[in-house]
Amino acid sequence: MKIIISPSKKMHMDEDSLPSRSTPAYIKKADKLKEYLQSLTYEELKELLSCNDEIAQLNYERYQRMDLYGYTTPAILSYDGIQYKYMAPQVFEYRHFDYIERHLRILSGFYGLLKPFDGVVPHRLEMQAKLKTPFCRNLYDYWRDDIYRDLTQDGTTVILNLASTEYNKIVKKYLTPDVKYVTCIFGEMIEDKIVEKGVYVKMARGEMVRFMAENNIQELDDIKYFNRLNFVYQEEFSNDTNFIFLKNVNQGKE
Repeated sequence: MKIIISPSKKMHMDEDSLPSRSTPAYIKKADKLKEYLQSLTYEELKELLSCNDEIAQLNYERYQRMDLYGYTTPAILSYDGIQYKYMAPQVFEYRHFDYIERHLRILSGFYGLLKPFDGVVPHRLEMQAKLKTPFCRNLYDYWRDDIYRDLTQDGTTVILNLASTEYNKIVKKYLTPDVKYVTCIFGEMIEDKIVEKGVYVKMARGEMVRFMAENNIQELDDIKYFNRLNFVYQEEFSNDTNFIFLKNVNQGKE
Protein backbone atom coordinates (compact mmCIF):
# COMPACT_ATOMS: atom_id res chain seq x y z
CA MET A 1 0.00 0.00 0.00
CA LYS A 2 1.14 3.52 -0.82
CA ILE A 3 -0.23 6.63 0.88
CA ILE A 4 -0.09 9.85 -1.14
CA ILE A 5 -0.15 13.33 0.37
CA SER A 6 0.30 16.87 -0.89
CA PRO A 7 3.31 19.05 -0.08
CA SER A 8 2.87 22.36 1.72
CA LYS A 9 3.68 25.85 0.48
CA LYS A 10 5.75 26.64 3.56
CA MET A 11 9.13 24.93 3.86
CA HIS A 12 12.25 25.26 5.95
CA MET A 13 15.69 23.76 6.39
CA ASP A 14 15.98 21.52 9.46
CA GLU A 15 19.62 21.53 10.55
CA ASP A 16 19.11 19.91 13.95
CA SER A 17 17.25 16.74 13.10
CA LEU A 18 17.78 13.58 11.08
CA PRO A 19 19.89 13.55 7.90
CA SER A 20 18.60 12.81 4.42
CA ARG A 21 18.96 9.20 3.32
CA SER A 22 18.33 9.37 -0.41
CA THR A 23 18.19 11.53 -3.52
CA PRO A 24 14.81 12.25 -5.14
CA ALA A 25 14.13 9.84 -7.99
CA TYR A 26 13.49 12.66 -10.47
CA ILE A 27 16.16 15.10 -9.38
CA LYS A 28 17.34 15.58 -12.97
CA LYS A 29 13.86 16.67 -14.00
CA ALA A 30 13.73 18.94 -10.94
CA ASP A 31 17.07 20.41 -11.98
CA LYS A 32 15.65 21.20 -15.42
CA LEU A 33 12.77 23.04 -13.79
CA LYS A 34 15.20 24.86 -11.52
CA GLU A 35 17.23 26.10 -14.49
CA TYR A 36 14.10 27.40 -16.18
CA LEU A 37 12.89 29.12 -13.01
CA GLN A 38 16.32 30.71 -12.56
CA SER A 39 15.93 32.28 -16.00
CA LEU A 40 12.77 34.14 -14.99
CA THR A 41 12.79 37.73 -13.84
CA TYR A 42 11.49 38.60 -10.39
CA GLU A 43 8.19 39.82 -11.88
CA GLU A 44 7.78 36.71 -14.01
CA LEU A 45 8.35 34.45 -11.02
CA LYS A 46 5.95 36.46 -8.87
CA GLU A 47 3.24 36.10 -11.51
CA LEU A 48 3.89 32.36 -11.83
CA LEU A 49 3.70 31.81 -8.07
CA SER A 50 0.68 34.13 -7.65
CA CYS A 51 2.04 35.46 -4.38
CA ASN A 52 2.87 38.68 -2.57
CA ASP A 53 6.16 40.59 -2.76
CA GLU A 54 7.64 39.04 0.37
CA ILE A 55 7.08 35.46 -0.78
CA ALA A 56 8.16 36.28 -4.32
CA GLN A 57 11.42 37.82 -3.11
CA LEU A 58 12.14 34.88 -0.81
CA ASN A 59 11.65 32.35 -3.59
CA TYR A 60 13.42 34.40 -6.25
CA GLU A 61 16.49 34.40 -4.01
CA ARG A 62 16.04 30.70 -3.27
CA TYR A 63 16.01 29.77 -6.93
CA GLN A 64 18.96 31.99 -7.80
CA ARG A 65 21.21 30.28 -5.27
CA MET A 66 19.60 26.84 -5.32
CA ASP A 67 21.81 23.73 -5.23
CA LEU A 68 19.79 20.52 -5.36
CA TYR A 69 22.87 18.43 -4.65
CA GLY A 70 24.18 20.40 -1.68
CA TYR A 71 22.85 20.54 1.87
CA THR A 72 19.34 19.10 2.10
CA THR A 73 16.64 18.27 4.64
CA PRO A 74 14.51 15.09 4.62
CA ALA A 75 11.29 15.95 2.80
CA ILE A 76 9.08 14.86 5.69
CA LEU A 77 10.85 17.33 8.02
CA SER A 78 11.07 20.16 5.51
CA TYR A 79 7.38 20.84 4.91
CA ASP A 80 5.69 23.09 7.43
CA GLY A 81 1.94 23.26 6.68
CA ILE A 82 -1.04 22.31 8.84
CA GLN A 83 -1.06 18.71 7.65
CA TYR A 84 2.57 18.25 8.65
CA LYS A 85 2.10 19.92 12.03
CA TYR A 86 -0.63 17.40 12.90
CA MET A 87 1.41 14.53 11.53
CA ALA A 88 4.22 15.75 13.81
CA PRO A 89 7.08 13.70 12.34
CA GLN A 90 9.56 15.55 14.56
CA VAL A 91 8.42 13.35 17.46
CA PHE A 92 8.08 10.08 15.55
CA GLU A 93 9.79 7.00 16.90
CA TYR A 94 12.16 5.14 14.58
CA ARG A 95 9.54 2.48 13.84
CA HIS A 96 7.17 5.22 12.67
CA PHE A 97 9.83 6.56 10.32
CA ASP A 98 10.39 3.05 8.99
CA TYR A 99 6.67 2.75 8.30
CA ILE A 100 6.33 6.01 6.38
CA GLU A 101 9.52 5.36 4.44
CA ARG A 102 7.91 2.18 3.11
CA HIS A 103 4.40 3.48 2.58
CA LEU A 104 4.22 7.29 2.38
CA ARG A 105 4.91 9.34 -0.75
CA ILE A 106 4.74 13.11 -1.14
CA LEU A 107 3.53 14.51 -4.46
CA SER A 108 5.46 17.56 -5.63
CA GLY A 109 5.19 19.96 -8.53
CA PHE A 110 8.94 20.52 -8.37
CA TYR A 111 10.36 17.09 -7.48
CA GLY A 112 7.56 14.90 -8.85
CA LEU A 113 7.45 12.24 -6.14
CA LEU A 114 9.31 12.12 -2.85
CA LYS A 115 10.04 9.49 -0.26
CA PRO A 116 10.03 10.86 3.30
CA PHE A 117 13.82 10.83 3.63
CA ASP A 118 14.66 12.13 0.17
CA GLY A 119 16.80 15.23 0.57
CA VAL A 120 15.13 18.45 -0.58
CA VAL A 121 15.71 22.18 -0.51
CA PRO A 122 13.03 24.83 0.17
CA HIS A 123 11.15 25.87 -2.95
CA ARG A 124 7.70 26.96 -4.04
CA LEU A 125 6.01 25.57 -7.15
CA GLU A 126 2.44 24.35 -7.00
CA MET A 127 1.33 21.58 -9.33
CA GLN A 128 -1.38 23.84 -10.77
CA ALA A 129 1.04 26.70 -11.51
CA LYS A 130 0.63 28.09 -15.03
CA LEU A 131 4.10 27.02 -16.04
CA LYS A 132 4.49 27.05 -19.81
CA THR A 133 8.00 26.34 -21.05
CA PRO A 134 9.71 25.20 -24.27
CA PHE A 135 9.58 21.66 -22.87
CA CYS A 136 6.08 21.44 -21.29
CA ARG A 137 2.62 23.02 -21.40
CA ASN A 138 2.25 22.77 -17.61
CA LEU A 139 3.45 20.58 -14.75
CA TYR A 140 0.83 17.90 -15.39
CA ASP A 141 2.25 17.63 -18.89
CA TYR A 142 5.81 17.62 -17.54
CA TRP A 143 5.29 14.77 -15.09
CA ARG A 144 2.76 12.81 -17.15
CA ASP A 145 2.65 9.23 -15.80
CA ASP A 146 6.09 9.29 -14.14
CA ILE A 147 4.58 9.59 -10.67
CA TYR A 148 2.03 6.82 -11.11
CA ARG A 149 4.60 4.44 -12.58
CA ASP A 150 6.93 5.13 -9.67
CA LEU A 151 4.16 4.49 -7.13
CA THR A 152 3.31 1.10 -8.61
CA GLN A 153 6.64 -0.18 -9.91
CA ASP A 154 7.17 -2.36 -6.83
CA GLY A 155 3.88 -4.18 -7.35
CA THR A 156 1.77 -1.87 -5.19
CA THR A 157 -1.92 -2.63 -5.72
CA VAL A 158 -3.48 -0.19 -3.22
CA ILE A 159 -3.13 3.60 -3.16
CA LEU A 160 -4.65 5.56 -0.28
CA ASN A 161 -5.29 9.12 -1.38
CA LEU A 162 -4.82 11.79 1.30
CA ALA A 163 -3.82 14.44 -1.25
CA SER A 164 -5.75 17.44 -2.55
CA THR A 165 -7.39 17.32 -5.99
CA GLU A 166 -4.67 19.60 -7.37
CA TYR A 167 -2.13 16.88 -6.68
CA ASN A 168 -4.02 13.60 -6.73
CA LYS A 169 -5.23 14.02 -10.29
CA ILE A 170 -1.66 13.48 -11.53
CA VAL A 171 -2.10 9.95 -10.15
CA LYS A 172 -5.80 9.36 -10.73
CA LYS A 173 -5.53 10.13 -14.44
CA TYR A 174 -3.27 7.13 -15.05
CA LEU A 175 -4.92 4.52 -12.81
CA THR A 176 -4.92 0.97 -14.15
CA PRO A 177 -7.58 -1.66 -13.33
CA ASP A 178 -5.20 -3.70 -11.19
CA VAL A 179 -4.76 -0.89 -8.63
CA LYS A 180 -7.32 -0.09 -5.93
CA TYR A 181 -7.50 3.67 -5.32
CA VAL A 182 -9.28 4.90 -2.19
CA THR A 183 -9.81 8.50 -1.08
CA CYS A 184 -10.36 9.52 2.53
CA ILE A 185 -12.97 12.26 2.85
CA PHE A 186 -13.11 14.19 6.12
CA GLY A 187 -16.25 16.27 6.51
CA GLU A 188 -19.21 17.40 8.55
CA MET A 189 -22.88 16.74 7.92
CA ILE A 190 -24.49 20.15 7.40
CA GLU A 191 -28.11 20.32 6.24
CA ASP A 192 -27.92 16.73 4.98
CA LYS A 193 -24.80 17.40 2.93
CA ILE A 194 -21.21 16.34 3.60
CA VAL A 195 -19.14 19.51 3.75
CA GLU A 196 -15.34 19.49 3.81
CA LYS A 197 -13.66 22.37 5.64
CA GLY A 198 -10.13 23.03 4.46
CA VAL A 199 -8.34 23.43 7.78
CA TYR A 200 -10.02 20.40 9.38
CA VAL A 201 -9.27 18.30 6.29
CA LYS A 202 -5.57 19.15 6.45
CA MET A 203 -5.48 18.43 10.17
CA ALA A 204 -7.19 15.07 9.69
CA ARG A 205 -4.90 14.02 6.84
CA GLY A 206 -1.88 14.61 9.03
CA GLU A 207 -3.46 12.75 11.93
CA MET A 208 -4.34 9.85 9.63
CA VAL A 209 -0.72 9.41 8.56
CA ARG A 210 0.32 9.49 12.19
CA PHE A 211 -2.41 6.97 13.13
CA MET A 212 -1.29 4.60 10.39
CA ALA A 213 2.37 4.84 11.38
CA GLU A 214 1.69 4.39 15.11
CA ASN A 215 -0.50 1.35 14.44
CA ASN A 216 1.57 -0.12 11.61
CA ILE A 217 -1.50 -0.28 9.39
CA GLN A 218 -1.09 -2.83 6.58
CA GLU A 219 -4.70 -3.52 5.60
CA LEU A 220 -6.91 -0.81 4.14
CA ASP A 221 -9.93 -1.73 6.25
CA ASP A 222 -7.97 -1.04 9.44
CA ILE A 223 -7.98 2.71 8.79
CA LYS A 224 -11.71 2.61 9.49
CA TYR A 225 -10.77 2.56 13.19
CA PHE A 226 -9.38 6.10 12.89
CA ASN A 227 -11.23 8.31 15.39
CA ARG A 228 -9.08 11.36 16.00
CA LEU A 229 -10.16 15.03 16.01
CA ASN A 230 -13.72 13.74 16.53
CA PHE A 231 -13.80 12.17 13.05
CA VAL A 232 -15.52 8.78 12.86
CA TYR A 233 -15.78 6.40 9.92
CA GLN A 234 -19.28 6.24 8.39
CA GLU A 235 -20.07 2.93 6.72
CA GLU A 236 -23.42 4.12 5.37
CA PHE A 237 -21.88 6.92 3.31
CA SER A 238 -18.71 5.10 2.25
CA ASN A 239 -18.03 2.86 -0.74
CA ASP A 240 -15.15 1.00 -2.38
CA THR A 241 -13.44 4.19 -3.54
CA ASN A 242 -14.37 6.74 -0.85
CA PHE A 243 -13.98 6.25 2.89
CA ILE A 244 -16.07 8.90 4.65
CA PHE A 245 -15.16 10.20 8.10
CA LEU A 246 -17.57 12.67 9.68
CA LYS A 247 -16.82 15.07 12.50
CA ASN A 248 -18.92 15.48 15.63
CA VAL A 249 -21.41 12.76 14.73
CA ASN A 250 -24.08 12.59 17.46
CA GLN A 251 -22.37 15.43 19.28
CA GLY A 252 -23.21 19.03 19.81
CA LYS A 253 -21.51 21.65 17.73
CA GLU A 254 -18.17 22.89 18.97
